[in-house]
Amino acid sequence: MKLGFIGCGNMGSAIMNGILNCRMVTPDEIMVSDKNEQAIMKAKQEKGVLGTADNCTAVGFADILFLAVKPQYYEDVLAEIKDALSDRQIIVSIAPGKTLGWIGERLGETRKIVRTMPNTPALVGEGMTGVCRNQNVTQQEMETVLNILKSFGKAEVVPENLMDVVVSVSGSSPAYVFMFIEAMADAAVADGMPRAQAYEFAAQSVLGSAKLMLETGKHPGELKDMVCSPGGTTIEAVRVLEKQGFRSSVIEAMKACVRKAKGL
Repeated sequence: MKLGFIGCGNMGSAIMNGILNCRMVTPDEIMVSDKNEQAIMKAKQEKGVLGTADNCTAVGFADILFLAVKPQYYEDVLAEIKDALSDRQIIVSIAPGKTLGWIGERLGETRKIVRTMPNTPALVGEGMTGVCRNQNVTQQEMETVLNILKSFGKAEVVPENLMDVVVSVSGSSPAYVFMFIEAMADAAVADGMPRAQAYEFAAQSVLGSAKLMLETGKHPGELKDMVCSPGGTTIEAVRVLEKQGFRSSVIEAMKACVRKAKGL
């Protein structure tokens, strides 16, 4: 199995790292294409993969081709590679807002297309990816793509009409979590804790809380109630968060994210 990547930014690199760490393929079975020569050199030096400045060369090399460029570049890239593709290849998109139909219209109705939405925690092997496919991709081919995506975290099949929701709940949400961690650390610093220590306490608390929910299977409200002793410190903090519209702010932000994704 040979893999091609058009673009090698953060997400492309994260996917490659997961694949290589799991030894799904060898470095010489991956080819990266990028218009940025420094990005190609970095990928070659750090990962040992093959590199080219020509997108069509990467297309000709690959059995599975990852389109790891920003959404605004998709139109030009698809027009460039369209005639170099064959119907046997699987094209994997990682761009928000670009539907299977939109991509199919530009590449041809016989193309095998898988749409995904990964997130940046893939860089540390804890990604969350939503996945859907068009009618040309077989179940076996889908399983192959899922195995690749699971090499850097979790991956689940979702109906395409929920892919914009995936953008808001996992694709973009690391930014919200980082803001939350930063705010908690700032508050701890304001009360006298050294900043480096404050970041560690805040980040570990978020990590541990998420792991506790996933591993126990308990509802987040139940876990919250377990921490909130009657008349205690935690319920007082929760009261202030509710007064300041914490949950409604998160909901409105995510709904805005979905609207933006639909418009890309």
